Amino acid sequence: MLGKRIQRARKALGLSLRDLGEQIALSHAAVKKYEDNEVTPSSDILIKLAKALHVKVEYFFRAERFTLENIHYRKHADMPERHLEEITAKILDQVERRVELESLFPTAPVQSFSIKNLPKMVKHIDEVEKLADQVRNQWSLGSDPIPDLIDIFEERGIKVFAIDNEQYPKIDGLYAEVNRMPVIVIGDQRQGDRQRFTLAHELGHLLLDNRFADDLDIESYCNRFAGAFLLPKQSLINVLGEHRNSIEPRELSLLKQEFGISMTSILHRAEETGIISNNIYRQIRAEFNERGWSKKEPGEQYPKEITHIFEQMIFHALAEEYIGESKAAELMNVPLESFRSLRAMESQDVAHHQ
Repeated sequence: MLGKRIQRARKALGLSLRDLGEQIALSHAAVKKYEDNEVTPSSDILIKLAKALHVKVEYFFRAERFTLENIHYRKHADMPERHLEEITAKILDQVERRVELESLFPTAPVQSFSIKNLPKMVKHIDEVEKLADQVRNQWSLGSDPIPDLIDIFEERGIKVFAIDNEQYPKIDGLYAEVNRMPVIVIGDQRQGDRQRFTLAHELGHLLLDNRFADDLDIESYCNRFAGAFLLPKQSLINVLGEHRNSIEPRELSLLKQEFGISMTSILHRAEETGIISNNIYRQIRAEFNERGWSKKEPGEQYPKEITHIFEQMIFHALAEEYIGESKAAELMNVPLESFRSLRAMESQDVAHHQ
């Protein structure tokens, strides 16, 4: 058990066996024996390992309760395998701390995830549109824009985490299950509309995986779900009309700011819902390509989504004396003095260290 904890912390930092060995003045073979549980490290070595791996010694003795299952990545094909291992290790650590925090509350601070009456098998794209409306209805969202998508997901039992896109530039998002709990991961440096589309796309995977007919393109159906969830067909008709011979880019930009979905995705929604023809869609997309808008859209960018429910729960638990400062700092994975500075409203720098 201890060996697996050492390995996970090492992979989360992207260290090789040799890298870690050099930091604690031991050979890579010695470190491997610790990870394989062939040798138990002494207390002095554990302290050195904790320092090198940026964890507390207590971390090594936690029970290993979680595994990542049914993983789906939105990533570039050439993303290194070691990056996937690092991301997996980081997610498991965050899930572990989140679940531990939630267990300290007398009653569960968030509800369990559940969607009623899911289709047994999806055979046609229209069913995806209906499902997006169904989810919105069950979550009492109506057809209005959704301002804070992460909050909506978290409140309904989907754990959302962010990863560093500077460190992992070739991944947009990930969906997985941890002990039957749905987990979605997004890039922290992606533009807000791109983050939101990734969140909705991964929700599509959560709801629809194993429900598709064999000949269907799962990714395109999840993209359709994402578009329909963020911008329902009736909402689009209300603002654009049932039929258009053209659409001004400025219209798309204004809708982007209202619904938090990219101009190109709105244009695609207009085509797939029959508001514009495929010919008009291709003409406008050609203009986008010519003006460089397919890579960077004009105008104001949509604000990034921010994960903050974990920090809110930390301070809730602290206020109600479910935990003390030391435990709060441990759960946030920051030094005690840094946590105290944050608590005293003297710094915001450690707010997203989870």
